[in-house]
Amino acid sequence: MKTVIFDMDGLMFDTERVFVDAWNYAGEKIGIGQAGFMIMRSLGLNNDMVRKVWREEFGDDYDHDALDRCTNEFLDDYYAKNGVPVKKGLYNLLEYLSENGYITAVASSTKTADVIKRLESTGTDKYFSAVIGGDKVKKSKPEPDIYLAACKAIGAEPAKAYALEDSRNGLIAAHKAGLKPIMIPDLWQSDAEFDKILFAKLKDLDEAKELFKKIDSGN
Repeated sequence: MKTVIFDMDGLMFDTERVFVDAWNYAGEKIGIGQAGFMIMRSLGLNNDMVRKVWREEFGDDYDHDALDRCTNEFLDDYYAKNGVPVKKGLYNLLEYLSENGYITAVASSTKTADVIKRLESTGTDKYFSAVIGGDKVKKSKPEPDIYLAACKAIGAEPAKAYALEDSRNGLIAAHKAGLKPIMIPDLWQSDAEFDKILFAKLKDLDEAKELFKKIDSGN
C-alpha cells in the first residue's frame, strides 16, 4: 500500500502566517502585547505543549483561555472573509495521489475538530481516509505518537509511508515513527545537519507531486 501522511498548518494551508496576526491581535487584547513571535516556538506542537511554552515566556500572569478566545475570534473573522489560504500545488498533489492508488491521512497538532473544519472548508476532506489531531494522542510532536496513530488508523506500515511536513518538530516526529520525512519549508528553515534525517527537501507541493511521479515510475 502506498501511503502519504500530511501535516496541515504550514504544509497544506498557509495558516501559520495567519496565526502570527491572530496572536498579535489576541496579545494586544489581553494585555501582553503583540505575541505573534511565539509562532516560531509553537510550530508543530499540540495545544497542551503550546500552553507550556507560552507559560515559559509570559509566566502565569496572563489568561490563556482568554488568549484562545481572542485568537479564535480573529481566525473566525479572517477565514469568514478570506477563506483558508491553500498552499500552491495542494489540489494537484492530492488529485495525483488519489488517482494513483495512494492512501492519505492527516496528522496535525491542531485539534481534530478544527482540522476537519479546515479540510471541509477547502474541499480537501474527501481525499483523506483518516484525520488524527493533536487531541487524539498523549504526546505532542516531536514525539512519534501522532504519526504512529495515523498509520494505525489506515493500516499502514510506517517504514513504507511518507510524511509531508514543514516544521522541525513534525519532521522529527515522522523520523522517530519510522516514516520517510519530506520537508517543504514554510516559516522554519532547516540546515545541512538536520537535512540528514530527510528523505527529500522540496520547494513546494508541485515538486512533491513530481517526486511521487518519479517514485511511481521507478526512476
